[in-house]
Amino acid sequence: MSGTTDPRAPLDTQVVVVGAGPVGLLLAGELRLGGADVVVLERLTEPSQESRATTLHARTMELFDQRGLLDRIGPMPPCDPRGHFGGIPMDLGGVDSAYAGQWKVPQTRTREVLLEWATELGAEVRAGHELVALTQDGDRVLAGVRTAEGRTLRIGCAYLVGCDGEDSTVRRLAAFAFPGVDATRELLRADVAGIDIPDRRFERFPDGLAIAGRRPDGVTRVMVHRFGRPAVRRTAEPEFAEVVAVWREVTGEDIGSGTPLWVNAFGDARRQADRYRMGRVLLAGDAAHVQMPVGGQALNLGLQDAANLGWKLAAEVAGRAPERLLDTYHEERHAVGRQVLDNIAAQSAVLLGGGEVSALRTVLAELLRHDSAVRQLAGRISGVDLRSAGAAGASDRPWSGARLAPAELVTGPGAVTSTTQLLRAGSGLLIDTDPDAPGHAELRAQAALWADRVRVVVAGAAPDSEPARLGAVLVRPDGHIAWARAEGPAAALDALRRWFGAPRALDTVAGAKGRAAPGGARTARPAERTAAGPAGTSAHVPPSRRQKMGTLENKTALVTGSSRGIGRAVAERLAAEGALVVVHYARNKEAAEDTVSGIRAGGGRAFAVRATLGAAGDVDALFDGVEEGLKEHTGGVELDIVVNNAGIMGGVSPEDTTPELFDRLVAVNAKAPFFIVQRALRTLRDGGRIINITSGLTRFANPEEIAYAMTKGAVETMARHYAKHLAGRGITVNSVAPGVTNNGGEIFDDPQAVQFMAQLSAFNRVGEPSDIADVVAFLASDASRWITGAFVDATGGTLL
Repeated sequence: MSGTTDPRAPLDTQVVVVGAGPVGLLLAGELRLGGADVVVLERLTEPSQESRATTLHARTMELFDQRGLLDRIGPMPPCDPRGHFGGIPMDLGGVDSAYAGQWKVPQTRTREVLLEWATELGAEVRAGHELVALTQDGDRVLAGVRTAEGRTLRIGCAYLVGCDGEDSTVRRLAAFAFPGVDATRELLRADVAGIDIPDRRFERFPDGLAIAGRRPDGVTRVMVHRFGRPAVRRTAEPEFAEVVAVWREVTGEDIGSGTPLWVNAFGDARRQADRYRMGRVLLAGDAAHVQMPVGGQALNLGLQDAANLGWKLAAEVAGRAPERLLDTYHEERHAVGRQVLDNIAAQSAVLLGGGEVSALRTVLAELLRHDSAVRQLAGRISGVDLRSAGAAGASDRPWSGARLAPAELVTGPGAVTSTTQLLRAGSGLLIDTDPDAPGHAELRAQAALWADRVRVVVAGAAPDSEPARLGAVLVRPDGHIAWARAEGPAAALDALRRWFGAPRALDTVAGAKGRAAPGGARTARPAERTAAGPAGTSAHVPPSRRQKMGTLENKTALVTGSSRGIGRAVAERLAAEGALVVVHYARNKEAAEDTVSGIRAGGGRAFAVRATLGAAGDVDALFDGVEEGLKEHTGGVELDIVVNNAGIMGGVSPEDTTPELFDRLVAVNAKAPFFIVQRALRTLRDGGRIINITSGLTRFANPEEIAYAMTKGAVETMARHYAKHLAGRGITVNSVAPGVTNNGGEIFDDPQAVQFMAQLSAFNRVGEPSDIADVVAFLASDASRWITGAFVDATGGTLL
């Protein structure tokens, strides 16, 4: 519990983020997308209504698109292709991005959108919580917090990140060095209602610089600098009278009759933390670097810090990060920050200088008439040319670290997606646009060993697009390239290990949960958990690649037991094809909500329903929730697809099987599917699909699962009879039998055990939930209309 004073007490959360501004909230969402538990501490009790930053650049817009955030903003905000370098006009519209230019979104709106997204994903945001103390203690961080009510709390976490602005408390308490220079010149800024002055875009007067822009709501933002006027050491924001006086001195106009809504000053200070990580404490955004917010680069730089850090830190706390992954955050972002601060310093000198910079401005204006110069500066200002090279930035790997330019992809007949949409689940991507090229089939097979962290997508792309030019490309969750085909196949495996860790598979065991250790030894069944994370975490498992035989738009699907494992993979796969998915669970509400959140984050639709199968009234309780949710989402209660996936295993010898255990296995594995189908027929549309997940153990033997195998054999028999009964309505009923399928349990961390189990398959590997989900997706589609009453062996050729 928060408030503990025992330094050895269990952690309260995995990550604490200090600061609930846009940078902290984006980081919180990224962490949740990666499965990390996160608490955000915000000193203010109510969010600030000040919009210090209003400009989003192309790279930030791409990042927002990668997470599905642009739709949340609402109608696309105004875009201005015009940019500037130190007040000298230049065109930003020529960069290679669908979002070239400057996009005007008030910071308050950006924060609202990020807050909604992060909390939907499960981040906990605590307003009125101020950090007052900070200590690192071995493998934990202890944060002392004072609440708005005056209470003192102590929160333990594995990592703490300061996103608390240029006056960062985290930076001070953790004693980060912060070298640089203080401001020598400043701009006064105010939002003023009730004035009518001309719009000015960096208009230079003999005595200073003036900027004015009237917003659609009638408020005018003014900024003014008088040449030669030094920055003031301020302990509070300036008075509006000071802005009025300096505006009059520079322009000769009187704006004193207006009503000030917000007044502040910002200078040309330039400081950067010497490191972005000290042990288990990290910095991002203005906590890590202070710069003049000229050209709107400051907020964008911070948001891109968060995008870089989030997936890496989530992998670290989940225990799936390769060695030194978290160190690459400092290596990459410190170098980028230095470039941006240099760029801003040059702009500040040109912008705020008086007559002494006139000649320099003339030369720059001449240079900016040349396309090559504009492309160079526009690429840096917009962020699209800022390379996250880090430890992978060797000169013989020219693509590593560059961001992948967004492009449309065709994944099947009528199935069009984009690189940004494919990144929404927060996983890595291997995109293959030349699947028949030599070595590509082997590459995809090898990448499948990272299926829990890297999604393999075979797709067509426009010839002039970057994915097509590269042929095959491995993309990190932040949209930056980890490997491209030109770097050679050996480098692909190096990149997979460098960025995603050792091969480790997805989620659940269908035919061998906690079984099949070498020599017949049994291991204990692990606590319920999701992929690639320790017990109690909720790492997100991305949906499988989109199917190529059709879509499920406007379909509804019920998948029982879909909070984890094969069921989760099936739910995500069907949602990726357009179906509205009912995620059923029995106990683990958090895991079910995580599944739903992951589907929604990827642009899909889902809701969760709880029902304990095998208990009295189980089917009625299930369908009460299903129909209530369907009515809310669609206005009706009709189903198109039913997947009977939920089941339990025995795991004991025949001699130790009790009548109570036998009855329980029958109730959950055989009785419940029968009556679920019976009940579903009231609302199942003609032409619907019923798919039962059974087991390869109905075809090969494991004496410790006799009773379990019997129940699955009963379900296969049921499927054949129901198939005959429902054929007149065009409803197909089929069975899918998985074999050894990875559940992320301890046994799958044992290379010797995995090797033993892999040898059972003709493909010499264990199965993944995505392997089963792809089969189910086919049987749920119209392409399977001529298959019914079938038993589909999805064991990977086990014991052929």
